Formats: sequence, C-alpha cells, structure tokens
Amino acid sequence: MDNIAVLLESENFASGLLTTNIILIITTIVNIILLIGVNLKYIRFMKKLGSGSNLDEMLRDYLKDVKEIKRDNSEIKAYYTKLDSDMASCIQKVGLVRYNAFKDVGSDLSFAMALLDGNDTGVVLNGLYGSESSNIYAKPVKGGRSSYQLSEEEKYALEIAEQTKNFIAKNRNNI
Repeated sequence: MDNIAVLLESENFASGLLTTNIILIITTIVNIILLIGVNLKYIRFMKKLGSGSNLDEMLRDYLKDVKEIKRDNSEIKAYYTKLDSDMASCIQKVGLVRYNAFKDVGSDLSFAMALLDGNDTGVVLNGLYGSESSNIYAKPVKGGRSSYQLSEEEKYALEIAEQTKNFIAKNRNNI
C-alpha cells in the first residue's frame, strides 16, 4: 500500500498522466474534425444523388408518404369490406320472363320477375295482363326457394336470376 502512495506522489506519474490526457484530448479533437468531414462528404453525396436536393430528406418524406398511404389503404379496405357486407342484402340478381298468359290477348304482356339479393333471398313478381284486368302477385323467396307454388314462368325467372347478376329478359318460348 505504501508503494502505491509513493507512486502516486512521484513526479513521473503526474507527468505520465498529464501526457496521456493531452494525447486523449488531441485524439478526440482529431476524431471530431474527421467526423465533421465525413458528415459534410455525406451531405454532398446525398445532394448529388438527389439532383441538387437532399436525398436523405427525400427518403424521409417518402417514408412518411408510404405510412400515410398504408393508413389510407387500411381505411379503404375497411370501407369496401363493409360495403361488400352491406351489398349482400341488396337486390343483385334479376330475372325477367315475358309471356302471353291468356290466349285471347295478343302479345307477351304478362311477366314473371325474380328480384334476389346475394343470398338468393327476395321476391318473385308475376304480372298477369288480361283484356279486362291486370294483376300483380308477389311470392317471397328465401335461399332460392319459395314456400308458395311457382308457375313455370316464375321458376324460370328465378333460375335466370340465380345464374346471373345482370338483368336478362327472356320470352316464354325459351321455357
């Protein structure tokens, strides 16, 4: 222990410690100067790549824009998912068959029309046109079936509606 105290009090130890501190300070100053030089070279390099603008700033702006676009896409996806869900209960499928219900009336003025949603639920309308009167009957449809007896024209209109989402008109000759 006495040896350490003697060493700490000696002139050589203090000189060595001072020299070491001076070397560390000079090394730190040199490193700071070199770091500033590298940083300036980096900034010049980025400006050259960015055609005069700072490429680093451009990349930061780009990443910010990408984040905004991702957020917008998430909102759009949520919106169209809800829209798809809502559309399932809207009329999407229509089938129409025109026919001549009564022999004494010329022309195909009567019709059967099926109006269905995405789950094949809806209504079948049958419009009967006669020379003295005209009537429309509605029959509910659930899952592509009706609890009521359907005429041939109504069945065909329902078949057309189930097969397509487009409006298709057929006449009785195709039944």
